[in-house]
Amino acid sequence: MHNCPLCQSTQTPQYFVDKRREYLQCQRCDLVFVNPEQRLDAKAEKAHYDLHENNPTDVGYRRFLSRLSVPLLEKVAPNSNGLDFGCGPGPTLSIMLQEHGHTMQLYDIYYHTDTSVLLNTYDFITATEVIEHLYEPDKVWQQWLNLVKPGGWIGLMTKMVIDVEAFAGWHYKNDLTHVVFFSCKTFQYLAERDKLELEFIENDVILLRKTQ
Repeated sequence: MHNCPLCQSTQTPQYFVDKRREYLQCQRCDLVFVNPEQRLDAKAEKAHYDLHENNPTDVGYRRFLSRLSVPLLEKVAPNSNGLDFGCGPGPTLSIMLQEHGHTMQLYDIYYHTDTSVLLNTYDFITATEVIEHLYEPDKVWQQWLNLVKPGGWIGLMTKMVIDVEAFAGWHYKNDLTHVVFFSCKTFQYLAERDKLELEFIENDVILLRKTQ
């Protein structure tokens, strides 16, 4: 039995198993996660990320990211300060937000490694297609809460678990760098625990406001 990597519950029975990995589900926060013994090492993980070809001139990629940027821009005050966490090798969302007058900083464990940006606080942070990659989501979640000012926003994009039947045929789980899978219930658990306002936008865009 493995503890939940998000809330540390010990109640994590098997949820699903396929040819490559075993998936467990937390009975407290509803997180589905890969058996930690079956995760990639850092070298293999980065090699996978190096294959990504996202860049700011890709119109389709901008359209994808606009599903977060548009609702977020409606929430944040003009000339706010933001952090794009896990921006990857081709930061794009940060440029889109800068185009609307916001000041942006970047952090990525592999590609933008200046940790000094993690010593500041921000009006908002964004993390698009990041949270499903986290080996220690509990620590990163707490880090995000500390990075955001009271009244500030956390804007996330990640595809969410629906049920085990949908999970069985879900392409999202087949990416070996995807190791934790949130559901609506998981975000509701976190929002209640950490006193956050929660709003779901479409099926994979989540906005949370730090109320204190």
